[in-house]
Amino acid sequence: MEKKNNYIFIFLTIVAWIIFVGLCIEAGALIVNFVFSLYKPEFVQNLYQKLDLSEMYTYSKWDFFNMYTFILAISLLKAYLFYIVVMLISKLDLEKPFNSFVSKQITQISYFTFSIGLLSSLAQHTAKNLMHQGYEIDILDQFWADSEAFILMAAIIYIIATIIKRGVEIQNENDLTV
Repeated sequence: MEKKNNYIFIFLTIVAWIIFVGLCIEAGALIVNFVFSLYKPEFVQNLYQKLDLSEMYTYSKWDFFNMYTFILAISLLKAYLFYIVVMLISKLDLEKPFNSFVSKQITQISYFTFSIGLLSSLAQHTAKNLMHQGYEIDILDQFWADSEAFILMAAIIYIIATIIKRGVEIQNENDLTV
């Protein structure tokens, strides 16, 4: 492999780690926000993204827990998705990249990406319904604004995973015949 490609791969590995760490920090901060919003709601305005849903909590605890569950689930799924990406990159053998581990990891990436897209879409529709009930929840749009992109990305990644899976099968057949 060329040195240029090796540097690009190292750079992408570093970027994947940075994104993974950032998503873990975001998920942790959202969990802290959730706990503080239950026990010390007056501090929420000083916390991460000032995610204050105390008005929703006073009117309907069910709606509050429902929306926060969406936020936490999407955040944790994104962090786990990049955990899978980091594991794939760290164990990838560039001399022989087509193997069953790579195929399984890419398939998992497509499943988690699709799950994030579906959950984000469901959360987006639920938030629109809550807006009709008079809740001010524009701050939550940032957590599921890209639901369609995740669904489309999942389809593309699944196609790639299927191609790689078939390539692994052909490679294993060729290894057996030689």
